[in-house]
Amino acid sequence: MIDIREDSEGLTFWVYVQPRASKAAFAGIHQNALKIRLTAPPVEGAANKQCIELLAKALAWPKSAIDIVSGQSSRHKQIRIRPKGGILTRSELDALKTLVQKVV
Repeated sequence: MIDIREDSEGLTFWVYVQPRASKAAFAGIHQNALKIRLTAPPVEGAANKQCIELLAKALAWPKSAIDIVSGQSSRHKQIRIRPKGGILTRSELDALKTLVQKVV
């Protein structure tokens, strides 16, 4: 199970990325983190950019509201999903948590 944490800024969870894969896709769980295969190489932020794009598309959330909090140059990255605008309501938080769990 993915460890998803709530705080005043949104939801935070870990991902494990595999760059230079043959297909960009979610690939289950790796050490309590969402495993994401990316076709982009880990050069000049290309893999980070594709990671955010893939999450935004799967969660139907704006790319501008998804950040890599830590691990910019690592395979293990901490992701924060911020509110689209204002404050995340309890129902939005619950819906987002469910969506992140379903991606697996």
